[in-house]
Amino acid sequence: MRYETVELEIDVSELRIGMHVVRLDRPWEETDFLIQGFVVQGQDDIDALQSQCRKVVIEGKVKNTEPDVLPEPYLKKREKTRFSVFHGHKKQYDKGKAHRPDRVSERKSPAHKRITYINKVGVGQEIRLAQGHYAEARSVATGIMSGLRVGRALDLNKAREVVDDCVDSILRNDDALLLLTKLKNKDEYTAEHCLNVSILSAAFGKKLGLLEEEIRTLGLCGLLHDIGKAKVPVDILQKPGGLTPEEYGIMQNHANWGRDMLMAMPKVVHAAVDVAYNHHERLDGKGYPRALVDYQIPYFAKIVAIVDTYDAITSNRAYDRARSSMEALEIIHRFRGSQFDPDLTREFVLMIGIYPPGSIVEMKSGEVAIVIASNPRNRRKPKVMLVRDEKKQRPAKYRLLDLSRTPRNSAGEPFEIAKEVPDGTYGIVLQRFIDNGLPLGHQTVDEIST
Repeated sequence: MRYETVELEIDVSELRIGMHVVRLDRPWEETDFLIQGFVVQGQDDIDALQSQCRKVVIEGKVKNTEPDVLPEPYLKKREKTRFSVFHGHKKQYDKGKAHRPDRVSERKSPAHKRITYINKVGVGQEIRLAQGHYAEARSVATGIMSGLRVGRALDLNKAREVVDDCVDSILRNDDALLLLTKLKNKDEYTAEHCLNVSILSAAFGKKLGLLEEEIRTLGLCGLLHDIGKAKVPVDILQKPGGLTPEEYGIMQNHANWGRDMLMAMPKVVHAAVDVAYNHHERLDGKGYPRALVDYQIPYFAKIVAIVDTYDAITSNRAYDRARSSMEALEIIHRFRGSQFDPDLTREFVLMIGIYPPGSIVEMKSGEVAIVIASNPRNRRKPKVMLVRDEKKQRPAKYRLLDLSRTPRNSAGEPFEIAKEVPDGTYGIVLQRFIDNGLPLGHQTVDEIST
């Protein structure tokens, strides 16, 4: 029995969960879908497609008993078989290979029912508490890295404590701490990066529906994933230019050193050992230190690999400038299937989203704004606060705008986002706005004095 991959154009009213949408009746760039081609996961995806398109093209597999001809029932009676064919398909196993259900590649997530979490408080209410947890956790992360460099033992209990505080905040409202991960300090990159990976990993675990204890463990894994860099010479770690092959080999050793340091602890955290050792492995076997392939890489290491790359790309490092969140997601999405797990990649892109709160965006007409609230029904039209005019000057008053209501600029043209820019662009420092009471989650259009 053979299977043919076929495409079918349908009306959006016929969309069902599990269908693989590959093309729209309009350019992807004109929609709020970041991924060009995706599997419909829920009613929100269907609603978004129905609000922006009339027809879509879906892809699926049909049984083919002839080498080059599709079955006659499909050609003449495709309406009858459509949903059984395109409602997703089960993984096909090669009969010549033993079925091993315990392999990591086939166990896409821990073996329990996915949990749906909801935010218990608003982001504006949680942000102040989250700032305190973030500051404490950053201090601990800095202390861990600097302490290990001079031979001090890792205080695992303190690490767990700050991770638990951060996870508690994430479970109340993950947007608050996710916003704080956008605050970058080049001089404290390594410690700050470990903390951000911890927070992003825990938030990702919440998005994936992991158990609460698994989320806490994942957050700890993120905090300790780069612990081996404490043994990398500072002149290599902070080198502004490219590394020599010898220096790169030393840098790669941080995975081995991290494993050894965690294994030597009295109360070893096996998941943290796995992540420290394997977060630079790739699905295609081209990673390090052991060139593992897909099914050999631990699940939490696959998660942290994505998060680690995202935070690195969006941070100012000694050898590279920070890039926007959108650009980082596009890079990660490009390497799905070869470097990153494709299912986890899609989930991560959806979690971060297009223009999350705290994003700094430039309008097509030149004005610059900070996103204060996302719009789940049209992710390209969030609520924003204008903080620079078309000449990049600070206005007398900051304007709050809901882009979904098509507000217009001084020239009578509708405001449209052209691109996202990194923190610090045009003198806009996100930390200052948060300290001064950035109106996150604001629901009304108003003016705020500067």
